[in-house]
Amino acid sequence: MKRFYTIILCLCFSLTYAAKPKHQYVKIKTDLGECIVMLYNETPLHRDNFLKLTKKKIYDGTLFHRVIKDFMIQGGDPDSRNAKPGEQLGNGTVGYTIPAEFRDSLFHKKGVLAAARDNNPEKASSGSQFYLVQGKKFTDEQLDNVETNRLKAKIPLYQRDIYKAIGGTPHLDRNYTVYGEVVKGLELVDKIAALEKDSNDRPVTDIKMTVTVLKRREAKRLEKELLP
Repeated sequence: MKRFYTIILCLCFSLTYAAKPKHQYVKIKTDLGECIVMLYNETPLHRDNFLKLTKKKIYDGTLFHRVIKDFMIQGGDPDSRNAKPGEQLGNGTVGYTIPAEFRDSLFHKKGVLAAARDNNPEKASSGSQFYLVQGKKFTDEQLDNVETNRLKAKIPLYQRDIYKAIGGTPHLDRNYTVYGEVVKGLELVDKIAALEKDSNDRPVTDIKMTVTVLKRREAKRLEKELLP
């Protein structure tokens, strides 16, 4: 009988482990819509920090405070939560930075989540501020120019193909940590990037966000939807 129960417990454990999603996901919700972001396992420091802040509701009520069409939309400044109209934002902090986690396989294609930072020599990331890439499509000639004048390195062929097909911001590669990507609701980035803004690139109409972590069941369902 004891052996029987042991087998049952082992089976239950195996099923539970098998049900674990491959990645963790967050939902960013605004008045203009919502998107779901997959956090990369290859950048565990940034992944875990984003999850921690989300669970603490640090992002809830903050703004997408800086938007530049064909480039990116930026948020995560804790000072933006109660900001007055027209107030310049972007200097808010949670009091720490995250060490850079550059990975050659992770690059600034359209829709990626990446960490904002100041001009520190270690290229450490802001503890809370992030951006979602809109970018633009590039030609081979333009990518050659980025390689020569900005990156001082070659862009892999498969990345070039993506920059030509869907776009991005290749000049940011190896300079800012990429740690996730939008897997659903990418049109939200385009909507926010197109908003009217002031001289500081802050949208004239505040775009507040609410960020939540997808539960395991939701994450598993999403991964099934994303299967080719």
